[in-house]
Amino acid sequence: MTEAYVTLLVTDSYAPGALVLAQRLRELGTTRDIAVMVTANVSETIRKDLRLVFDRIIDIDKLDSGQADNLALLGRPELGVTFSKLQLWQLDYDKVVFLDADVLPMRLVDELFDRPEFSAAPDAGWPDCFNSGVFVAVPNKDTYRQLCDLAASKGSFDGGDQGLLNTYFSSWSTNSSDHRLPFIYNTTPTAVYSYVPAYHVNRDNIAIAHFIGTTKPWHSPPPPSNASQDKYDLVQQWWNVYNRYYGESTTPSTPSVAAPPPVAPPTESLPISSSIAPPTYDPAVPPPSQVQPVFPWEQTRASHCTRVWYD
Repeated sequence: MTEAYVTLLVTDSYAPGALVLAQRLRELGTTRDIAVMVTANVSETIRKDLRLVFDRIIDIDKLDSGQADNLALLGRPELGVTFSKLQLWQLDYDKVVFLDADVLPMRLVDELFDRPEFSAAPDAGWPDCFNSGVFVAVPNKDTYRQLCDLAASKGSFDGGDQGLLNTYFSSWSTNSSDHRLPFIYNTTPTAVYSYVPAYHVNRDNIAIAHFIGTTKPWHSPPPPSNASQDKYDLVQQWWNVYNRYYGESTTPSTPSVAAPPPVAPPTESLPISSSIAPPTYDPAVPPPSQVQPVFPWEQTRASHCTRVWYD
C-alpha cells in the first residue's frame, strides 16, 4: 500500500512554507512519500529546491473557482486557485494526508494514515465545518469527477476548496468519531478566535500548527525573544526549522539533509477534467514580467534583515 503526504504549490510566494514542511517531515522520520503538486507558474528556481527534499514533483493544471463574490465575503480573493487541490484525487496513492503549505508538524503524525476518508479537524471559525488545510483522503477518479461536477454545478459557498469539500463531504460532522480529527492536528494560532487558556493547557500536545490568514511566518522576521509566547511561540518554531536549512549560516547550494533518491520521471502530469476551465487571469498570482528573486539570500537590496521572504 503506497501512502504519501501531499501539499500544493501554485505560486513561488508559498515556497518557504512548502520547503519547511517537507524538511520537517523528513527530520521527524516519516516513512511515507512526501509529494508536492505544482502548477506551471512555479518557477524552475523553486522546482530545483523542491527536488532536493520532496520525493515527487507532480505537475497539475491550475484550477480557479471563479467565484469572486464568495471569495470577497471570505476576504481572501487569492483562494480561488485552491480548487487545484482537487486533483489529489487523481494521484496514484492508496491514501494521502493532505497538508497545506502553511502548516508545521510539531511531531511525527504518521498515525493519520490509519484514519478513514474523509477525516479532518473542525474549523475554528465554524466548528460544524472542517478546515481543509489538513485532511485524510483516498484518491479515486470517480470522486474527482464528482467533485468537478459539483464545482461546475453548485460551486463553493466560500469560493475556495474548503466550501466545496464541506458540501461534498457533508456527512463529516455526523460520521463516526474517527472521521473527526482532534483540533491538535490542525491548530490555528493565527485565527481571530483563540482560547488562550486552552492553548496553555494543550500547547505541548499540538501535533500540527496551521498558520491561516494572509500573513505567514515568512512574511516578517522571526519574533523577538521577548515576544508574547501565546502569539509567537509556534511562529518561532517555524523559523527554527527554516533556519536549520535555509538560514544565513547555511549554504543554499548544499542542503543540510540528504536528497531523496531520484524518482523517474522527475515530474508527472495529471489529466484535467473538462468540467472546470483553467482561468485566463488570476489577480492573486499575476504572471511575472521577469524572474524575481525568491530566496532571502538572492535579495540584492541593502538590508540586514536577510531572512525575510518577500513576495
